[in-house]
Amino acid sequence: MTFANPSARQPRGPRPPRPPRGAAGRRRPSPIAITVVVLALVVVAVLLLAQFWTEVLWFDQLGYSQVLWTQWLTRGALFVAGLLVMGGAVFASLAIGYRTRPVYAPSNQEQASLDAYREAVEPLRRVVLVAGPAVLGLFAGIAASQQWSSIQLWMHSTEVGQTDPQWHMDLSFYMFQLPGMRFVISFLMAVTVLSGIAAVATHYLYGGFRVGGSAGTPRMTKAARVHLSVIATVLMVLIAANYFLDRYSILTREGDRFEGASYTDVHAVIPSKSILAVVALLVAVMFVVTAVRGSWRIPAIGVGVMVLCAVAIGGVYPAVVQRFQVNPNQQDAEAPYIQRNIDATLSAYGLEDVETTDYNASVTAEPGALREDAETTASIRLLDPQVVSDSFRQLEQIRGFYSFPDTLSVDRYDVADESRDTVIAVREVDLDGLDAQRRNWTNDTTVYTHGFGVVAAYGNTTTSSGAPEFWEGGIPSSGEMGEYEPRIYFGQSSPDYSIVGAPEGSEWELDYPDDESGGAINTSFPTSEVSAGPEIGTFWNKLLYSIKFGSEQILFSERVTAESQILYDRDPVDRVQKVAPYLTLDGRVYPAVVDGRVKWIVDGYTTSNQYPYAAAQSLEDATVDSLTETSTTIAALQPEKVNYIRNSVKATVDAYDGTVTLYAWDATDPVLQSWSKVFDTSLQPVSEISSELMSHIRYPEDLFKVQRTLLGTYHVTDPGQFFSGNDAWRTPNDPTAAGQNVAQPPYYLTLEMPTQDAATFSLMSTYVPAGGNARDVLTGYIAVDAEAGNAAGEPADGYGKIRLLELPRDSTVPGPNQMNNNFTSNPDVSNELNILARGDSEVIRGNLLTLPVGGGLLYVQPVYVQAATGTQFPLLQRVLVAFGDQIGFASTLDEALDQVFGGDDGTSAGDAGNEITPPDTGDTGGDTGDTGDGTATPAPTPAPTGDTGAGATDAQTRLTQAIDRATQAYQDGQAALADGDFAAYGEAQARLQEALEDAAAADAELGGSGG
Repeated sequence: MTFANPSARQPRGPRPPRPPRGAAGRRRPSPIAITVVVLALVVVAVLLLAQFWTEVLWFDQLGYSQVLWTQWLTRGALFVAGLLVMGGAVFASLAIGYRTRPVYAPSNQEQASLDAYREAVEPLRRVVLVAGPAVLGLFAGIAASQQWSSIQLWMHSTEVGQTDPQWHMDLSFYMFQLPGMRFVISFLMAVTVLSGIAAVATHYLYGGFRVGGSAGTPRMTKAARVHLSVIATVLMVLIAANYFLDRYSILTREGDRFEGASYTDVHAVIPSKSILAVVALLVAVMFVVTAVRGSWRIPAIGVGVMVLCAVAIGGVYPAVVQRFQVNPNQQDAEAPYIQRNIDATLSAYGLEDVETTDYNASVTAEPGALREDAETTASIRLLDPQVVSDSFRQLEQIRGFYSFPDTLSVDRYDVADESRDTVIAVREVDLDGLDAQRRNWTNDTTVYTHGFGVVAAYGNTTTSSGAPEFWEGGIPSSGEMGEYEPRIYFGQSSPDYSIVGAPEGSEWELDYPDDESGGAINTSFPTSEVSAGPEIGTFWNKLLYSIKFGSEQILFSERVTAESQILYDRDPVDRVQKVAPYLTLDGRVYPAVVDGRVKWIVDGYTTSNQYPYAAAQSLEDATVDSLTETSTTIAALQPEKVNYIRNSVKATVDAYDGTVTLYAWDATDPVLQSWSKVFDTSLQPVSEISSELMSHIRYPEDLFKVQRTLLGTYHVTDPGQFFSGNDAWRTPNDPTAAGQNVAQPPYYLTLEMPTQDAATFSLMSTYVPAGGNARDVLTGYIAVDAEAGNAAGEPADGYGKIRLLELPRDSTVPGPNQMNNNFTSNPDVSNELNILARGDSEVIRGNLLTLPVGGGLLYVQPVYVQAATGTQFPLLQRVLVAFGDQIGFASTLDEALDQVFGGDDGTSAGDAGNEITPPDTGDTGGDTGDTGDGTATPAPTPAPTGDTGAGATDAQTRLTQAIDRATQAYQDGQAALADGDFAAYGEAQARLQEALEDAAAADAELGGSGG
C-alpha cells in the first residue's frame, strides 16, 4: 500500500533576489508608508473620538455618566466574551484537527483529489487559521453585545413575589433569568456547530477520515474520532438543555385563542420535552462511549432514535391529543388554562382592579337632567387641541421663526383660585420660518437659539369671535401664570444644535422682537452660572464637534468662545431615551410651568414579553389612532410585542437648561427595581416630586390605549364566555378622520363618572361591538382618573383608577360614527352647515366627546369655521350636542344643551352668556418676516384675552336671521312636499332662495369668514 504525506510540499524553483535588508536582517519599511499609516490611524482615532468622546461630554454634563459607561462596558465585555468564545473554539477546533492529522494517509483516489486542495490551502493556512475564527468571533461578539440588557437583568434579577400556576416558580425566573439562559444556550449551540464544521473540514482535508475506501481500511483516525465525539457530546448536552428550557418557555408563547400553555401543552408537549431532553443526554453518553471504544454505530442509532422521538413524541403525540381529546371538548378542556390567561393578563397590564358597573343609559332627554352633573357640564372642553393650533399660530405666534406644535396639550391650572382645563402650548423657535435669505450659520446657530414663553387658553369657553380665550400669552409673556423663566432652549422643534453663551457685554441671542424700539431684545445664556450643554471653548472640543456636525464654522467662528456651550439632542424624548435606554417612552410629551420653569413631562414604561400566560400585545397596533396618523409631534409606540407594561417612570426635561430628572413613579415594579440596581444613581424617589409638579402629572395616553385595547376582550372574565368570543368590543373609528379607518383617540376631560362623588381630570374612551357587521352602538365607556393631586411626593389615592361602564347588550345608544351620521343627516344641521360653508369658508368639525351625564351619554362636538384659502385659522362658531336621538345645534354649548333638554338642561355650561360675533378672518397673525440678524420687524402682540370680532355685530345679526329663515323655509317645503301641496312647496322654495341670497350677502360683508 502506498502512503502520501498530506502536508508535503512540491519542490520550488529558484527564489527571486530579495531586497536589501537592514542591519537586523529585516526589510526596512518605507518612511512614506509609515507616515501614511500613522496619519490614517490618527484620522480614524479622531473620527471615532468625534462620535464617542462627545457622547462622554454630553452624558457627563447631564450627570448620567454611569448610564453611558455601564452600557458601554457591558456591551464591550459581551463583545469580547463572544469574540473569544466563538473565535477561540473555532480556532482550537481547526488547530486540533491540523495538529492531529496523520503523517501518512492511505493514498487512494479520494485522497489524491484532495491533494490539489491541500496545496491551494497550505500557503494560506496560517492566515485562514487566524482570520477565519477572528471573523466568526467578530460577528459573534456583535451579536452578544446586543444582549446587554438581557444579561444585566439576569445579573440583577428581582423577586416579583408571584408564582406561575404551572411550575409554581417566582415570575422573576421567566422575566429576568430565562431570557439570559436561552441566549447563552443558543450562543453555545452556534459555537459548537461551527466548531464541529471546522473540525470535520480540517480532518477530512488532511486525511483524518475518509468517506469511501476499501473494506478493512480504517476510515478515521483515533484523534479525529475523539475530537468529533467530544464536539457531538457537547452539542447533545446543549440540545438537552434547550429541550429542558422549552418546558418553561411554553408558558409565554402565543396560541391561536389565548397565550400560555394550553391543555395539549401541559399534558403532551411539556412531557415530550422532558423525554426528548433525557434522550439527548443518553445520546451524549453514547458519543462519550464512541470516543473511548471507537464505534460510531451506537451513537448513530441513538441520533436516529432521537429524531424519531422528536417526530413521534414531540409532534405526532400532541397532535393526536389535540384532535381526539381536546377538540371534541375544547371549551371545557381549555377552561382552566383560559382562566390562567385571563388572570395573568389583567395582572400584567394593571387591570385587576378595574371597577366595572352596569350602566342602563337613558336615551330620553328630560328637562333638568344635568342638574346633578353641574361641574362636569361647566368643564366640557370646547377647544379641540388638534384643531386650534392654527388659531394659536395666527394670534400668538408673533413671528414666523416661532411655532406651535400641530397638536396642543390639555392640562389643568389654577386660574383665579379655580381649577380650569387648559389648552397650552410652548412658543418654540423654528428655523424653517426664517426667510431663506437670512439663513446662515451665524443666525441658525448663535442668534435664533431659543423660543420664548407659553400660551394658555381656557378649554371650556372662547371669546365672542370664537377665538381661544387666552389667559396667558404675548411677548413678553403676561397673564395669570405668574413669573417663570420663558426661554425655551430645549423642545420638540429646537435646532439640531446651537452654541450659546458669550463674553460679558456681548449679547447676540434673540429673545423677542421689541415693538417699542422696532428692534429686538437680545440675551446671552449665562454659561458662567448655568450648565446647559458641554463646554466648547477649547480647540480640542471645537475640532471634535466640527467633525461631529460636519461644520468647520464651529472651529473658526469668533462667536465660539471660552464662555460657549453647545446644545444638541434637544428633543425631550431623545434626552430621556439616552439617559434611560431601558424605557419605552410615551408618544405624547406635554409642557407644564412648574416652580418657575417650563418643564416637559415624559412618561416612561418598563415592559417585558416574558410574563407567563399574559396576552401579547403589539404596542404599535394598540397606540395608532387618528392623532398619531396626522400629527408630527405625537407618535405611536414602536412595533414591539409585550405582555407586561408599567408606567414606572415620570421624567421631566427642563426647557431652559435641559436638565433630565427621572422619578421612580412605580417603585414596586420588579423590572424597574432590577434596572435600579444596574443604574443605581439615575432615579429619584417619588418623594422628591414637588406639589406643583404633582399637580400637572397625568395618566399617560399610550398606557391607557394599550389597556383599553386589552379590555375590549378581557372585560370578559368567564372562561366559557371568553372562549365563545361573543362579547368582544373594539375602539370605534374616529368619525372626524374621514376615510382613514383609524381608532378614535382618548380625550382628557374633567368629568364625574356615575360611581364618583366629584368630578376629576380624566382620560376617557368608548367601545362598540367588534366585528365587521356589528351595529355601531355603544357597548362600554371607560375612563381613568388622570389626576395625581397636588400633594408633594404623594400621588392622589384615586390616581390610575379605571372605571368601566357596561351598557346593556341590547343597547340602542348610538356609537360615535352613528352619532356623526345623525348629525350630518339632520336637516337643520346639514342645512346650516352648508350655509356656513358657502363662499370662501370651510367648516371643520372638532373632536366628538362623550360624557356619562344625565343618566345617559351626552355627545358634544365643536364646529369651527375658517377661510378656505389664504390665511387660515379656525374659530368656534357652533356646537353640536346630542343625547339619545335629541340633537341641539347652537352658537354656544349652553344654548345647544337647552335645545336638547327641553329648554332647560338644569345647569350652565362654561360658555354661558357668550354671544358669538364672527370676526374678519383676514391675516391677524402679524408680520412673519424678520431680518435674520437678531432684529425683527415689529408686529402687534394680541392681548391674552383680546376679542377680534368687534364691529361685525350687524352683519352677523343679518346672517343669523337669514339662516333661521332659510331653515324654516326648508322645513316648510319638506312638509308641503310630504302633503303633496306643490303650491306651498314652490312658495317655500322661493323663501329659501331669498334667505340664502341674504345669507350670502351678509357673509360677503363679513369678509367671507363663514361666521
